[in-house]
Amino acid sequence: MRNGWDDDRLLAALSEAMKAREAVPSWFIETGKNAFAWHNIDAELAQLTYDSNEDRREAAVTRSETALIRSLTFTSAHLSLELEVTGNSLLGQLLPPGTGTLEIHTRAGEISTTEVDEIGRFAVDPIPDSPFRLRCRTVDGTDVLTGWITILGVRLAGGRVAVGIVRLPGPQHR
Repeated sequence: MRNGWDDDRLLAALSEAMKAREAVPSWFIETGKNAFAWHNIDAELAQLTYDSNEDRREAAVTRSETALIRSLTFTSAHLSLELEVTGNSLLGQLLPPGTGTLEIHTRAGEISTTEVDEIGRFAVDPIPDSPFRLRCRTVDGTDVLTGWITILGVRLAGGRVAVGIVRLPGPQHR
């Protein structure tokens, strides 16, 4: 025993220190999550500005057949993403056109990447089964991020696919 510290007292002090290290306060964890939520704050947010499903509702009175392609447009101050949902593929084009990289972010934290060609075209195949968002970075430095969306595909008779878009509420930067 040295300076009043026997083995049992030393082990008890070490055990207490380890427990204190493991017991991270909930406010500290929340602060860390909030700080991480700002990691993509430089990206412009692109809002859903067009959904062909809205046109279909208006035209339902005059047409008896619905289109198989679902069109969506996400717009920010510097870039628009025009999308077509067909089956399990998402085809898109940037306006103004240009090369870049498109990232597909899922809520689970998975990120996949596809290239955008010189006329702004890209494809996402297959479409993620879970909520996702698109982040586009062009060679001129434009950085755009869409809100969270889920695309639900439902097979109909004759092999057609009905597509539903569900926008998720919540903070845009998470």
